[in-house]
Amino acid sequence: MNKTTIIATLFIAVMAVFPFLVDSAWLSIGITFLVFSVVAFSQDIILGRAGIFNMGHAIFFGMGAYTTAILNVHFGFEIIETVPFAILVPVVFSILLAGPIIHLRGDYLLVATIGFNIIFEQVLSNDLFGLTGGPNGIFGIDVVRVFGYELFSDTSIYYIAFGLLILTLFIIRNLDTSKYGRALYYINKNEIAAKSMGINISYYKLFAFALGAAIAGAAGCVFAIQYSAVSPESFNFMQSVMFFAIVLVGGSASLPGIIIGTFVMFVLPELFTEFKESRYLIFGAAMVLTMILRPNGVWPATFGTIPKFLKKKAAKVEESK
Repeated sequence: MNKTTIIATLFIAVMAVFPFLVDSAWLSIGITFLVFSVVAFSQDIILGRAGIFNMGHAIFFGMGAYTTAILNVHFGFEIIETVPFAILVPVVFSILLAGPIIHLRGDYLLVATIGFNIIFEQVLSNDLFGLTGGPNGIFGIDVVRVFGYELFSDTSIYYIAFGLLILTLFIIRNLDTSKYGRALYYINKNEIAAKSMGINISYYKLFAFALGAAIAGAAGCVFAIQYSAVSPESFNFMQSVMFFAIVLVGGSASLPGIIIGTFVMFVLPELFTEFKESRYLIFGAAMVLTMILRPNGVWPATFGTIPKFLKKKAAKVEESK
């Protein structure tokens, strides 16, 4: 059992008993931490594993939340019935949005995703088709009902979020050991080498977008359940910046790193309430220091290396251009 596995086991054990150790205020913080951890992990699939500069991840988080809210409040769906749609809608839009821009690299892709996030926020604020509620959002989201039982307590919602986090970690664990995970790793480290192996770059990048969007959409559903309301402010561009920064500061493709980044961003401000309003400034300074002192993140991942013969082959391909 390696160090990361031990830490992950301890983390899961602590979070499993967390509701029995804290009051209602901290339980609410715990739910938010779990939900945002899931979103950060979903961003890590796109940014950390595929190396795609996505600065619009709050779009998929928001789509999941708004899909649940709209179907429940306006169309009378039970919360449990909205879950497949909260996952499917972000997946479809991730493919539609990423498809035309997936060939872009670096800053160009970054700018495109920023534009999408701004458009998304404006669409929500302008009350699309009279469904999104405008700047005030949607209120009165119902409680979760399963087999006739109402899961309305914070403890119930906490364990829903906790279950989603466990499922997300399971998906990522299996992704890393699959051919899809290896393909994303090669694309991230050396796209030319990946092409020389016959990897379909566009296909795997779209796969990363779709998987990340699906997980973020599920987290959005839990977010809507927690607050019984959604609003555009919760899914604005700054939220996307925070998820992007969490991956970079914590460490790309690093499970402990993502947890640390989420904790620093969303839990520490609650511990030091006098600095809560300055969290963006503090986290920005932390980003600068991290990039200088630890450019691979606070807890960088170790996921093997690209074989030397592939690097040489990629170099020859590059020289022949």
